[in-house]
Amino acid sequence: MERMADTRARLIKAAEQLFAANGIEAVSLREIVRASGARNTAALQYHFGDREGLLRAVLEKHHLDVDTRRQAMLDAYEAEGVADVWSLSRALVQPLAAQLGDPDGGSAYLQILAELVNRPQPVLDPSGLEDPEDSMFRWRELARPLMSEGALRLHRRFVVLRFAVVELGRRADGAPHTDDRLFTSHLIDLVAALLQAPASPQTLRLAEARDEARGTAPEPLAGMRRGE
Repeated sequence: MERMADTRARLIKAAEQLFAANGIEAVSLREIVRASGARNTAALQYHFGDREGLLRAVLEKHHLDVDTRRQAMLDAYEAEGVADVWSLSRALVQPLAAQLGDPDGGSAYLQILAELVNRPQPVLDPSGLEDPEDSMFRWRELARPLMSEGALRLHRRFVVLRFAVVELGRRADGAPHTDDRLFTSHLIDLVAALLQAPASPQTLRLAEARDEARGTAPEPLAGMRRGE
């Protein structure tokens, strides 16, 4: 059992490094098996089934730490009882930014996550947007009352999530850095500004026309997987 667990861990490590360096779809499963040092070429299929199963395992390796950190920050936010966009922006960014300092694939994870959220049709939804037990779902619900109707109509919460993850992925691509504190603090500021940025009358008119053409109400989750 210990040997099997070691093989599984080596496959995940090889996958996160190759996915981050070359792109998720540009890496063959054979390359991953070879880089992991696994002797049995069927090991990957045994442990993960296919590419999506392996990708999910790579994300899950880091997600628990990110989710735990964010849940703790949201607990503190709710205990404080003060509505504050900057604090909520920090709860979005800081748990992910902590991965920049994780030597066990943290930077690779951020690069992979950036590729996923920046796709028009993601292979996976890594952000927990629709899982009530996930910290991102909780974050979205806490951010809702702090935002204008126009910002909600324009799916601003997803926009800032994608912006933050892509910027963190870009930062991770040049890791390691001596100090990420200034970068992280500035990113939090930018996320807070984006959440509060007013939509122009023209943008709101266009958004209303889009919704009317579709015959849909401005649901907060509508269009998120299409990156709208």
